[in-house]
Amino acid sequence: MLSYSVFLPSYSVGEDCYQQIPYVTRKYGKTAVVIGGKTAMEKARQELDAAVQGSDVQILDYIWYGGDSNYENVEMLKADSRVQEADMLFGVGGGRACDTVKTLADMLDKPFFTFPTLASNCAACTAITVMYNPDGSFKEYYYMYAPSYHTFVNTKIIADSPEKLLWAGIGDALSKECEVLFASRDKFIYHTPLMGQCISKVCTTPLVEYGAKALEACRNNKPDFALEQVALDIIISTGIVSNFATHENQPDPKDNYYYNSSLAHCVYYGASTLPQCERHLHGEIVSFGVLCLLTYDGQLEERDRIMQFNKSVGLPVTLDELEISREDLVKIADKAASVVEWTYVPGIPTKERFIQAMIDTDEAGKRL
Repeated sequence: MLSYSVFLPSYSVGEDCYQQIPYVTRKYGKTAVVIGGKTAMEKARQELDAAVQGSDVQILDYIWYGGDSNYENVEMLKADSRVQEADMLFGVGGGRACDTVKTLADMLDKPFFTFPTLASNCAACTAITVMYNPDGSFKEYYYMYAPSYHTFVNTKIIADSPEKLLWAGIGDALSKECEVLFASRDKFIYHTPLMGQCISKVCTTPLVEYGAKALEACRNNKPDFALEQVALDIIISTGIVSNFATHENQPDPKDNYYYNSSLAHCVYYGASTLPQCERHLHGEIVSFGVLCLLTYDGQLEERDRIMQFNKSVGLPVTLDELEISREDLVKIADKAASVVEWTYVPGIPTKERFIQAMIDTDEAGKRL
C-alpha cells in the first residue's frame, strides 16, 4: 500500500459562530468572494458582513453559483474576474452550492470555507462532490484531496431555513450508518476505514432521538439543543465518516475503496433519471432507499424500526409517495448498477434482487 494522507473537517457551531471567521481564515489571505445560492446569501449576508467588519478580511462580492453543481457552472465561475482576484472562496448554501464551490476551489487551488445554511446533507465538510448533468441527472463524483478548510454551522440561520430541507437532511443522514457498515462488510478493513465504520455507528441515534424536536425548532425558527444535535449529525458526523470511508482515484487501483454510501443512494441515483422525481428532495428519496437496503440485507427488524420513525415524521415508506411506479424499477436498477456503490455491495448484487427489495419495502410500507 502506498502512503496516503487524511484531512479531517474542522468546524465552528453556534448562533454567533461567524465571529470566528477572521481568526480561522487569518493565514489564508485577505480577500474573499462569497459564492452560493441567492436565498442562502441573502440570509447569511448580514451575519457575514458583520463578522468581518473591522477585521483584515474583505469580502469582494457575492456571486450566484449558477443553480446546480455541474461543470458548466464551475467553468463559468472560473472565468469570473472576481473569483480569480480573491484569495479565498466562501461557499454558502446547501449541498449543490457547496459542491460547486468545492470543485471550483480544488481546480483553482484556492483556500475555501463552507457556510451551510441548511442542515440537508454533509457536503459542507466532505472531500467529494456530486456533479450533475445539465439536465439534472447524476453525472459522477468528483474526488478532492481534502475537505473545506473549515465549516461554519450557524444554528440561527439553519433554524430559519425551510423545515422541509431539514426533514430531507434527516432522511439523507439516516443512510450513513447502514450504508457504511453494509458496504464495508467482509472487506479488508484497516485503521482509516475502521475509523469511518466506528463513527458511522453514532449517526442514526441522534436523528431518531432528536429528529422530531429539531423539526419543531426549525418550524418555529428557534435554534435549540435538539436542532444543534441534528444539524451536527447531518453536516459534521456524516461528513467525517465520508472522509474516512472514501479513498478513490488512487495511483494503484488496489488501494481504492468506497464505503461512503451504498444501495440507499443507488435508489436515489436511479430515481434521478425519472422526471417526476425532480419534485422530490435528495434525502427524501434516500430515506426510502435506507428501507430498501435494510430489506435487501434481511435486517427486517431494523427496517421496521426506521420505517416507524420515517412514518412519524412524514418521510416516505412507499413508492407512491415518491411517484415511482413498479414499471420504473427496472430503469432505477439499470442506473444503480452503473454507479460506484454497486461495485462494493457485499456478495454478487443482482438487479433482480434489488428490484425485489424495493417491491418488498413498498409492500411493508403499505401495511404500516
